[in-house]
Amino acid sequence: MHLRKYHGLGNDFLILVDPDGKQPIDVDLARAACDRHRGVGADGLIRIARPVAGGPLTMELRNADGTRAETSGNGLRCVALAVVDAGVEPGPELTVTTDAGPRRLTLHDDGTVSAEMGVATIEGRHVDLGNPHEVVFVEQLTVVSGPRAGVNVEYVTVGPEADELSMRVFERGVGETEACGSGACAAAAVAHAEGKVGPQVTVHQPGGAVTVDLSGPTIVLTGPAAFVCEVDLPWP
Repeated sequence: MHLRKYHGLGNDFLILVDPDGKQPIDVDLARAACDRHRGVGADGLIRIARPVAGGPLTMELRNADGTRAETSGNGLRCVALAVVDAGVEPGPELTVTTDAGPRRLTLHDDGTVSAEMGVATIEGRHVDLGNPHEVVFVEQLTVVSGPRAGVNVEYVTVGPEADELSMRVFERGVGETEACGSGACAAAAVAHAEGKVGPQVTVHQPGGAVTVDLSGPTIVLTGPAAFVCEVDLPWP
């Protein structure tokens, strides 16, 4: 099985470009491939296929523990780069269907990719972006309580500058990651709703920074994506 590895701010994915839809993925494959000691190593495994000839590309995402996830902001940016690199789409604009709905992606000349992430539904500090988030504001990012069952949890401080946030994230099915794109959007949406930031937000994470634009009908996430390597994984 031929896989391409990409990362968005250190949040890394193994991507199976399977336009003909002939190579299904499952729990066992995701766990084996994403294992950082006995496999290739990644936060998740993504299969990108086109179920109907001439139809939209479809993304299937499995976390490192094999569970299925609805969407991923960093994963989508990596997918955009992967399908253009593989010659499946010419770019710079394309649409990918996720379990959370279709998402439009744009590759920019500076190496960044923008992903339309949909509309955030906020209840208190719980956010639905097609996947579930809980945003927790803390005084210090060095002291956090860790993961919470069944949800992506973002620990957030305001700053260091105006319209900026700093964040650590524990992703469902993975653990703490270098960055989370949908988590950055969730944190920015809550902070904006509470008057802590404006509609254009920079979110700093251990792996680097992304920008979140809350001014339009859909949240737009912009940040880098980078190719790491290609690998042939014996499977089964």
